[in-house]
Amino acid sequence: MTTYEMQQEIIRLKKEKNICILVHAYQTHDIWEVADYIGDSFGLTQQAAKSDADTVIMCGVQFMAETVKMLSPQKRVLLSAPDAGCPMAEQMDRIMIRQMREMMPDYKVVAYINTTAELKTVCDVCVTSSSAVKIIRALPYDKILFIPDCNLGSWVKQQVPEKEIKLLQGGCPTHARITEQEAQKAKALHPDALLLVHPECRPEVTALADYAGSTTGIMDYAKKSDAKEFIIGTENSIVQHLQFACPEKRFYPLSKDCICHNMRLTTLGDVYDCVCGRGGKEIVMDDKLIADARHCIDEMLAYGG
Repeated sequence: MTTYEMQQEIIRLKKEKNICILVHAYQTHDIWEVADYIGDSFGLTQQAAKSDADTVIMCGVQFMAETVKMLSPQKRVLLSAPDAGCPMAEQMDRIMIRQMREMMPDYKVVAYINTTAELKTVCDVCVTSSSAVKIIRALPYDKILFIPDCNLGSWVKQQVPEKEIKLLQGGCPTHARITEQEAQKAKALHPDALLLVHPECRPEVTALADYAGSTTGIMDYAKKSDAKEFIIGTENSIVQHLQFACPEKRFYPLSKDCICHNMRLTTLGDVYDCVCGRGGKEIVMDDKLIADARHCIDEMLAYGG
């Protein structure tokens, strides 16, 4: 079976079985081409909630599939690659954050969406990389413990100096691998290129950027900009996707090591197995976990997330 033949069979089967396929932006382009929706994790979750599909396949990682289930508990949710986790989401647990709350009773806990459902149960409000600044500015309290990504938290802290934001040492190992030296070298090699980075990068890398924002934000910026060359400081799959979207522009990876191995676990064959009914990992969550974990997401939505 060729790539095209497998894609056509996936498209046929998903229509026949009323399946919605969600594809995170970091997936490969052959998977993009069978998607119903492509985007960042929470945006995909919201699209799934609006869909009338009976089954949702998340081509991403575990916490993303959990969030889909939380907002669409009546639907069958499958994670296309069963072993696709997220090191950042798994760095902190409920016991640790409960202890931090006891040590810092005056602080409210703000959780990045890249956290497990279990961890969300002990958090006050959730944010995404695109909504974090807006939400934290809008919160009616001034003392915040931001988890788990200290790089994203540092970026938010710079933009919201009126809030007292405490950080814990955690974050995305993929983005944290990018160094200031790599950024300086890339800018020297491509002096006419704009540097676009994800705020999960180290502060010294983000400080050099012409734009910092979510994956979708980076892609939108590159598409709309009049500039013709860009250095991309996020998962390297985005370089290829932008090359397809804007063939008249030039895109360069900031670091050859900016590769998320968990995202790369998903293959087109995994998606094919899911629509055939013989693959994937079903996400099962009890009603209490869904209700407790969803509270911080509902708070985010209430503040305009």
